[in-house]
Amino acid sequence: MSLSTKYNPQEVESKIYEEWMTKGFFHSKPNPDKEPFTIIIPPPNVTGILHMGHMLNNTIQDVLIRKARMEGKEACWVPGTDHASIATEAKVVGLLREKGITKADLTRDEFLKHAHAWKDKYGGIILDQLKRLGASCDWDRTFFTMEPKLSKAVIDVFVRLYKKGYIYRGNKMVNWDPTAQTTISNEEVIYKEVDAALYYVNYKLEGSDEFVTIATTRPETILGDTAICINPNDERYQHLKGKRAIVPLVNRSIPIIEDEYVDLEFGTGCLKVTPAHDINDYELGQKHNLEIIDILNDDGTLSEAAQFFIGLDREEARKSITKELKALGILAKVENLRHKVGFSERNPDTVVEPKLSLQWYVDMQEIVKPALENVMNDEIQFYPPKFKNTYKHWLDNIRDWPISRQLWWGQQIPAFYYGENGVAVAPTVEEALEIARKDSGDEKLQITDLKQDQDVVDTWFSSWLVPISGFDGFENPGNEDIKYYYPTSVLVTGWDIIFFWVARMIFAGYEFMNEKPFEKVYFTGMVRDLQRRKMSKSLGNSPDALGLIDQYGADGVRVGMLLSSAAGNDLLFDEKLCEQGRNFSTKIWNAFRLVKNWEIVEKPASQKNTLAKEWFEARYNQVLVELEDHFSKFRLSDALMSVYKLIWDDFCSWYLEIIKPDFGQPIDKETYDTTINFFEKLMKVVHPYMPFISEEIWQKIEKREDKDYLIVSEWPEAKAFDQQIISAAEKSFELISNIRNIRNSNGISFKNELELFAKTSEFEEYSAFKEIISKLANLSSFTQCEENPGSSLSFTINSDEFFIPVEGKIDVEKEKAELTNELEYTKGFLNTINKKLNNERFVSNAPENVVAIEKKKQADAESKIEMLEAKLKELG
Repeated sequence: MSLSTKYNPQEVESKIYEEWMTKGFFHSKPNPDKEPFTIIIPPPNVTGILHMGHMLNNTIQDVLIRKARMEGKEACWVPGTDHASIATEAKVVGLLREKGITKADLTRDEFLKHAHAWKDKYGGIILDQLKRLGASCDWDRTFFTMEPKLSKAVIDVFVRLYKKGYIYRGNKMVNWDPTAQTTISNEEVIYKEVDAALYYVNYKLEGSDEFVTIATTRPETILGDTAICINPNDERYQHLKGKRAIVPLVNRSIPIIEDEYVDLEFGTGCLKVTPAHDINDYELGQKHNLEIIDILNDDGTLSEAAQFFIGLDREEARKSITKELKALGILAKVENLRHKVGFSERNPDTVVEPKLSLQWYVDMQEIVKPALENVMNDEIQFYPPKFKNTYKHWLDNIRDWPISRQLWWGQQIPAFYYGENGVAVAPTVEEALEIARKDSGDEKLQITDLKQDQDVVDTWFSSWLVPISGFDGFENPGNEDIKYYYPTSVLVTGWDIIFFWVARMIFAGYEFMNEKPFEKVYFTGMVRDLQRRKMSKSLGNSPDALGLIDQYGADGVRVGMLLSSAAGNDLLFDEKLCEQGRNFSTKIWNAFRLVKNWEIVEKPASQKNTLAKEWFEARYNQVLVELEDHFSKFRLSDALMSVYKLIWDDFCSWYLEIIKPDFGQPIDKETYDTTINFFEKLMKVVHPYMPFISEEIWQKIEKREDKDYLIVSEWPEAKAFDQQIISAAEKSFELISNIRNIRNSNGISFKNELELFAKTSEFEEYSAFKEIISKLANLSSFTQCEENPGSSLSFTINSDEFFIPVEGKIDVEKEKAELTNELEYTKGFLNTINKKLNNERFVSNAPENVVAIEKKKQADAESKIEMLEAKLKELG
């Protein structure tokens, strides 16, 4: 069979993937004779395109699913996409704006038609890109979180939790995203350190010329102040108790209240209270029965309630009110300040606004209990386990989950309002009408009297259900799929969504299935650049994922991503890793070409070839044991490195070099067949990591049957191995490497045969590999000795000494002269260092690190002198 000189991943990968798809190797169905191994993909947003985080996460999932498939398990990797309410609606609104259409111009149904059209055109891009990576998902099972079946599950769950008393509607302080114009959860607020200012403003006391100075970072909210608060223990402000103050500009009279909440050390120790725009102010307002004045519109501009600067954005209003306060002579001073500010996770440039709003909530107090207990007792195992503490801390301090979003793209909340305060929660308007008639006692109510809530539920309120809804576990709770595949085997995800998604899926599992959703959770780290910055478009440090696949091949990129991605630790991405992955592909291909081009003859295998076979067989089984240990602990990077070394070092650098026939000579059939068998075994263990080149080589080793593909071949099981032969080989290879180093450092050509003398009590262990050592080091003899034979270069391995006579191999006198010159120079250098260190003044006055550097130079020079003197002694 002719093989191309160079492996071309672009030609191979699409062809191989199409074959896998055509043969149906990715598809899974319940099989009672097999153990299920199930993974639910963390559904990427339909707005998304493949980025480095996706590459890492999905490569890991594919490695696990491919290994499980080869182990004979019923491997089922369920793909899907998330409808991503905020991100998708923003995309569609932007697209409409380009056409001169605003959302306000459309009805809800008209807008949703545009949104579905956008989703149908662009929503599958990322799944197609995952195919380029080699993802072996069961594409027949692809879900979309807004498809009818999954949407119905969301609505049914809402109704179910409402009836149970776990969902309620309340007017509470929320996190508001003025760009998306929707509420977001606490977990969607990203706090960043920013440079800001602290404004000191004088508030006049009512009926007096006195004033009190207040410090604030948000002077625009002065317009919504309804109180000033002092700490009752603050001696400075005892005279203010019971008095009132006047709010600047609006001239509103407000009370001065007392509360120990006030920090005596911050600002002036006096706090302005704006209950509508700060969570802590809101709590004070509730406690002291204060008026609430909301001065902001949903888009972050000032409302009519502000009275001044109406329609200005928050930032512009801040500048305007600062100028006005200064003009009035009541801006006492402005100080620079660095503090944390909350930004929207979905709109990273948008400062989140605390806002009082009527929203729907999930009461979390009961729902978290089994979820906390079953992670802490390892019923659900976290890898790395350190994330258990993070998880526990969040659940111990959990707040109720605001689930309503002021959007149209998503599952519309199944709440129907009627009359003044009536509300009926039901899956359909018809069922809601029955409830409304019953609750109100008014049989004359009609569907037209009911108005459905305009909001949709939080996207995470649908994605927390996918381990169940993905298998139709709500509409058909006893179906074959849910009984067989649930709970799933492992979840692979970034630690950054441990609260958004992981914890909530666990809540849902115990709440709706009375069972965990998955056995194990493997947390990947974040992909960062070499400066430890998170990959992002704005920083320009995120490479084009598909461009990397084009350049290095999918196998090369997969290896590059996993070479340094230990569980839970961030991956510092360097494109050189992908180059290393591509070089690994090239190494494997060239080794295969080398073997396939050998001429084969029927003759007995040589003793060295038989020994090489026995050694590599043992080493292979040793690595299989290592692999199982690494995989059981999700040390996938370590497992890859074990395979990498087995192929690159043990197989290519040692085994093939041992058995390789002399130029133009044939190889015996037994050794050839053994080597091809080793190739098959190696392709099996590398397949989960490098699926394309391994399958291509598997198909080219010999003509295969129609269904005989590597992807569904049997994963090898470790057999007992001879540790002694592995140890002997390691010593022998170290011996060969030392001899090669001596040749290189002394300019001795490999064509020149050398004699080797060994002063060791373990000569028999080396003797077993004597023929191999002689071939790979080009020795004319290898014998045991009692003393240095003289005029030799030497080295040691542990306590064993080895000598290579060099008379006639190198110019001994020239070598001696060079060594002597280097020795004299080093002695002179050491003398200079000693003088410096013997100078008490220098040692006493020089910085500690400078003295340490000089001592290191001293130690290095002494060590080098010792080595040079030993070399001179050897040469006689």
